[in-house]
Amino acid sequence: MILSTDTTHLILLALLTAMALIQGWYWLVYYRRAAFVQAGNEKATGKLPPLSVIICARNEAENISRFLPAVLEQDYPSYEVVVVNDCSEDNTDDLLGEMMARYPHLRVSMIQKDPGFTHTKKLAMLIGIKAARNELLVFTDADCRPASPNWLREVASAARANTDIIIGYGGYIPEKGLLNSYIRFETMFIAMQYFGMAMAGKPYMGVGRNLAYRRSFFFGSGGFGPHNHIMSGDDDLFVNRNATSDNCSLMISHDSFTLSAAQKNIGAWIKQKRRHFSTAAYYKPDDKLRLFMEPFSRVAWYGLLITMLVMLASWPVVLLLAIARLVMRAVILRKAAATFNEPQLWFISLFFDILAPIVTAFLYLTTIRKGKGRETWK
Repeated sequence: MILSTDTTHLILLALLTAMALIQGWYWLVYYRRAAFVQAGNEKATGKLPPLSVIICARNEAENISRFLPAVLEQDYPSYEVVVVNDCSEDNTDDLLGEMMARYPHLRVSMIQKDPGFTHTKKLAMLIGIKAARNELLVFTDADCRPASPNWLREVASAARANTDIIIGYGGYIPEKGLLNSYIRFETMFIAMQYFGMAMAGKPYMGVGRNLAYRRSFFFGSGGFGPHNHIMSGDDDLFVNRNATSDNCSLMISHDSFTLSAAQKNIGAWIKQKRRHFSTAAYYKPDDKLRLFMEPFSRVAWYGLLITMLVMLASWPVVLLLAIARLVMRAVILRKAAATFNEPQLWFISLFFDILAPIVTAFLYLTTIRKGKGRETWK
C-alpha cells in the first residue's frame, strides 16, 4: 500500500511533510538567492573613494608576515592600512616597524599592556576606527588575506550613495583534512544564510574578516552600543543591530572574498565556535527564530525519515519526499559551491548535512551551559 491508513503512520507522515516544507522554504526562499546570485560586473568608476583598512592584532607576528603584504599591495589608488598592535608580546612591533619603512600607507596604533586592566577586541577596534583618516572603513583580520588584488575595488563598487554597511564573504584556505573541509563547508553554509536573508530584505550578520561601514555611521549609531561589554560581536552584533534592507550592500564576486587560516585542531576550533555562539542570545528575536527553525527542522526531518523507513510506513511517499529534498539540496549546493569558489565541497556536504545541526546544537547548548566565563580578547 502506497499510503498507510494507520493513525500513527499518518501523523508521522504529516510531521515529515511539514519538516520537508520548512526545509523547502529555507532552501528555495533564502539559500537559493545566495547560490544563484549573479556577481555584479559593474566596477567603481570615476574617482575612487579613499579607504581605511583596519586590522587588530595581538601576538600575530607570523600571520602578519604571511598575510599583511597582500593587504598592503592592493591595486587601489588611495588607501591606508591601520594596524592596532594590541599588547603583543611577540615580535609584532618590530615586524610592523620594518613594514612601515617599505609601505608608507601603513600606520600602526599601539596599546600597551596594563596588568590591572583587561579588555576585549572591541577596544582595539575603536582605537583603529578613531585613528582612521577616511570615511569608508574596511575590516579584516591579521590571519586573513584578500583573495585578489582587486578586493578594495570591489568594496568601492559596493559603496553606493545609500550604503552604510557592506557585507562580504570570508572563506578559509583549503588544506587537507576532514576538519578543514567541515570548517569550509560550515562557513559556506552560514554565508548562504546571511547572504540569502540579506537579499530577502532581512540582513542579520556579517563577518569581521570582510566587512565595511562608514565611520560616521558607526559613531552616529552609537558604536558597539549595548554590546560593548560582550567578548565577541564586533561584527555580527553590530550588523544585527544596525543593518536594514535599505542600508546594506553585498559583495559576492570572487575578487571580493577574503581567505583566512582555518584552525588545525578540533579543540581550537571548538573554542572559536563557542566564542561565536556567545553572541547568539543577543540577536533580534525574529532572527533567532529564523536561525533556530532550519536546523531544528533538519534534525526532525532525519529522525522522522529514519523512523518511517524502519517502520516501512507509506514508504513510497516517504522515499519520494526524500529524493525531492536531496535533488533540491544538491542542485542549490552545487551552485553555491561555485558561487563561493568552493567547488570541491558540494559532494561531501551530503554527509555534512546530517552532521552539521547535531554539532551546532551540541556546541551551542554546552556554550550556554558553560555561561559567560572569563572575557578574553580573541
